[in-house]
Amino acid sequence: MARKAAAGTGTIRKKSVTRNGKEYTYWEARYTEGYDPGTGKQIQRSITGKTQKEVAQKLKSVTASIDSRTYTPPTKLTVGQWLDIWAEEYLVGIKPLTASSYKTAVNIHLKPGLGAIKLEALDSHTIQNFYNSLTSKKQLSPKTIKNIHGVLHRALEKAVANKYMAFNPADSCELPRIEKKEIQPLDEDQISAFLKAIKGHKFEDLLIITLFTGMREGEALGLTWDCVDMARGTIVINKQLQPTKGSRGIYTLVPTKNNKGRTLTIAPSVISVLKRVKHHQLENRLKYGECWFNSGFVFTDELGNHLKHVTVYKSFKRIVAELGWPDVRFHDLRHSYAVASIKSGDDIKTVQENLGHATASFTLDVYGHVTEQMKRDSAARMEQFIKTVNL
Repeated sequence: MARKAAAGTGTIRKKSVTRNGKEYTYWEARYTEGYDPGTGKQIQRSITGKTQKEVAQKLKSVTASIDSRTYTPPTKLTVGQWLDIWAEEYLVGIKPLTASSYKTAVNIHLKPGLGAIKLEALDSHTIQNFYNSLTSKKQLSPKTIKNIHGVLHRALEKAVANKYMAFNPADSCELPRIEKKEIQPLDEDQISAFLKAIKGHKFEDLLIITLFTGMREGEALGLTWDCVDMARGTIVINKQLQPTKGSRGIYTLVPTKNNKGRTLTIAPSVISVLKRVKHHQLENRLKYGECWFNSGFVFTDELGNHLKHVTVYKSFKRIVAELGWPDVRFHDLRHSYAVASIKSGDDIKTVQENLGHATASFTLDVYGHVTEQMKRDSAARMEQFIKTVNL
């Protein structure tokens, strides 16, 4: 009875083929990858190259990986084919808007740039050249390139997990440096001017509560009454309202940005505004009767339907433009809340939890300039104290 060859063994031989009347010579190595669990037959693969030395080196590498159990079977998939599979089958549980942005990166950038390459042949240098071309040829921003890299890296991680690749070649790539944009929080005088400007505006209550709770726009628009406890003075933020990309006016409630809910203890003034919102809704409910829709949202139109991002944002931009602040964004209300909290003495951990940041270090990174100013102010106060005691 013939003895089975051990997995990882291989042979090298010289081969010739004739094409269009011309003879070509190359070297081929065949190795045993393992055995089919159903039939018990050997699973053999081949490696080819121009020289015996080249093939011998490839064979040595393959057999070593088989012996160390790090071997990855060859796949015929291209990068583009794998990206399609990944986008179709492995984005389950991802927020619709996020999944849509991933697919956009795949179709607009990754497949045109890398799609034709064999998945197992993709290397770090090729990916680096692709990233560099996004800067030099397409003039994409460092932030956009970082996002594209995030999509590719995530897709390749799943390819590694599925044994299509031995390692993730995107790991060692260098990304262009992102220049940190300076945040534009409103100062005390601007906040006073803003509050005067929105007096009586149809979105006054929404803007006040956003400003004094630090909620993201989607979190404020997605806030429902079952998450508001006026007796305890708390708001539970566990979802956000998002438009569905590519749809016409379809919105969905999705988890918060980091998928973690948080509970805010709000100021009495904010509770008073919420009571006013509740009162207005009851008035509209009586006024419009059966036409009024009990959606459960805190911020609604007169008929009880949730508000739309674009409507709120356009109104906000008109307000700040009239105040002479055309560059102020809705998100700057959140920044204003954070800076005011820090300046009023809240510790970074509390601010982090109120904002829903993943870590306190991230909060410090964003608002570190505020704490630096507080340190300088502290030093100035100490200097005044020293002068006082040295009189």
